[in-house]
Amino acid sequence: MPRAILRVTVPEIRVITLRDLSPSAEGPAMPYNRADVATRELITAFSCLESAGLIDRLARTAATVVGAAYAGFVRVDPLREEARAVHMHGPPGDPLQMRCWLKESGVLKELAVSLSRVLLVPDASVGAPGFLASPVPLATHDHTFLWVAGRGFDDLDEHLLGRFATASGRALEAASGLDAAVRLLRGVQALTAPAEPHWHAHHRPPHAPRHTVLPRSTDPGHPFPS
Repeated sequence: MPRAILRVTVPEIRVITLRDLSPSAEGPAMPYNRADVATRELITAFSCLESAGLIDRLARTAATVVGAAYAGFVRVDPLREEARAVHMHGPPGDPLQMRCWLKESGVLKELAVSLSRVLLVPDASVGAPGFLASPVPLATHDHTFLWVAGRGFDDLDEHLLGRFATASGRALEAASGLDAAVRLLRGVQALTAPAEPHWHAHHRPPHAPRHTVLPRSTDPGHPFPS
């Protein structure tokens, strides 16, 4: 009597991961925030010119161009009632006592009401060191003078200082504009800064996937019977 052969097919157990259930289980990749980087680079470029450092460099260069021992800036209020020295460059130790002379000589009062160059010849008897000031054109309500001192000055010195004062005004306005631009760009940067990653309910960080094993069933009609 022939033997009956019973063939039993064991179904393959399928392992399903959350990645199979959702094509975007790891969530969208965090984009490279080019706007934030570009804004930061622009802020760095605009911040390289500081007003305080620029004023010092302008005063030093003015003294060198005109060949004077001293140079500086005087600012006059919009009503032209008061003038004050805002920066001075000079030899170490201030041998001509220029700071004291500016305060006590009355030159600041003269600058407060002047609309053009001011020239004072040197006079050792009264302690006048020789002084030349030229207005700095600025698109502001304040009035500014660039001055040099320490010797006698002529027409050529007046011409050189006048041209340099015009260039100084353009440079100071540019520095002020860059400062304002930096403040505005920082506001833009705050709006374009990269946000914290937000994972949705069906998104998970790219760690080891969670495996789900479908249980075996005792139901003969189940597609994966035991």
